[in-house]
Amino acid sequence: MPQQVRIGTRASALALTQTGHVADALASLGDLTVETVRVRTQGDLVRASLTTLGGTGVFVTALRDALLTGRCDVAVHSLKDLPTGPAAGLVVAAVPARADARDALCARDGLTLALLPAGARIGTGSPRRAAQLRALRPDVEVVDIRGNVGTRLGRVRGLDPTTVADGPHVGTAAPHPGAAADAPRGDLDAVVLAAAGLARLGRLDAVTELFAPDVLAPAPGQGALAVEVRTADAHADTPLAAALRALDDPPTRRAVVAERAVLARLEAGCAAPIGAWGRLVGADGALELDAVVAAVDGSRVLRRGIRGPAADDAAADALGRHLAEDLLDAGAADLAPLGTTR
Repeated sequence: MPQQVRIGTRASALALTQTGHVADALASLGDLTVETVRVRTQGDLVRASLTTLGGTGVFVTALRDALLTGRCDVAVHSLKDLPTGPAAGLVVAAVPARADARDALCARDGLTLALLPAGARIGTGSPRRAAQLRALRPDVEVVDIRGNVGTRLGRVRGLDPTTVADGPHVGTAAPHPGAAADAPRGDLDAVVLAAAGLARLGRLDAVTELFAPDVLAPAPGQGALAVEVRTADAHADTPLAAALRALDDPPTRRAVVAERAVLARLEAGCAAPIGAWGRLVGADGALELDAVVAAVDGSRVLRRGIRGPAADDAAADALGRHLAEDLLDAGAADLAPLGTTR
């Protein structure tokens, strides 16, 4: 008999799409019967900004509770939403191959960031994006927004309303509170979203510019998914455990381990104005890691990079922490609200 597996997910169209990809992959890698369980998180229930909510964990805690109480056997997260600290009784058993880590501008009239006029209104819910946008274009207004992908795209002036549905699962997902009927429409000149999410929803048509990571540094873990399970289940002799091992992509895992190590050393949450981007390069499999700490108002941006061996997760973690030390030595704690002290 196939092993029955319940996969927990948020109910947004993007989360359902991501979870669907993981469910299909697991089913193809093992003798599994997969069922999806929808879980509402704090981030889905409250319309306040991520900074107000505390950022870290608002999309994660309820899914982890569902795992620990046995409501589901697997949880799929956007890896950038995961707190950096360990969760007792749980483990990220697989990090599938990463999608595009870059941020994307979706602007009216096909405009790029450089071509947007002074005073243009750009929407984002990310303090990291907001700080870097202010540094790149101090003459624009950055507007804090919430909502699903369709709602955010719908706020860009001139976009055809028929093209802003929230992806292929529209009509099947519970509405995000940020997608309320009273949400403004057409009040912005542009929004910035993750390219990976737009790609997964089939909405790359809305992109007018993709930002290179050395222009707008992505969030640690952006574009990657985390497949979390109970620790005992990850090490069991079961079809699920075997499928998880096959699904895991070591180059992606090591890159995101290094990125998240920067956050962990700086004691900064996923809502902090910090970006990091790692990738394995060269025949020797070295890991190149770049990181950015920005002042909230964009007045200063600190960039540092490092390259070193990353034969395993421990080496990748050490490289990320080394880079964080470099950032601290260069004055990172004077720029951003970090929890760390020297």
